[in-house]
Amino acid sequence: MYKALFEEFLAGDDTLRVYAGDTPVFTSEKDGLLPLMEYLAGGGASEQPVTIFDKIMGNAAALLSVMASAREVYSPLGSEIAVGTLERYGIAHHLTKIVPFIQRADKKGMCPMEQLSIGKDPEEFYKEMLTRSRQNTT
Repeated sequence: MYKALFEEFLAGDDTLRVYAGDTPVFTSEKDGLLPLMEYLAGGGASEQPVTIFDKIMGNAAALLSVMASAREVYSPLGSEIAVGTLERYGIAHHLTKIVPFIQRADKKGMCPMEQLSIGKDPEEFYKEMLTRSRQNTT
């Protein structure tokens, strides 16, 4: 069911889509973890399992996907670290390309969010992200 929807996602401008069944419940064109954080802030951490399409599935996104009650994730790019997290929490994953870790935009090392997420459980990472977002708004 999701193969055609995933191909449509890849061809579009959205960076994140969340589905409950085959119904889209959230979409965003914003970059980074902001879309997942906005989804969670809007009540996205429900008990209803969802399917997430994300342009990049690093460990940070994987941890937030756990918080979003994801049962399945699709992405054209994922990290080995994210695969471990997804498997640990029983989330099916369909990643087109798997790399050791998500790189910074300038390709000079690990993405800061990937680095920050290592060794944290989903709730701990989510709380850290909330704290950081509050600090950035003050």
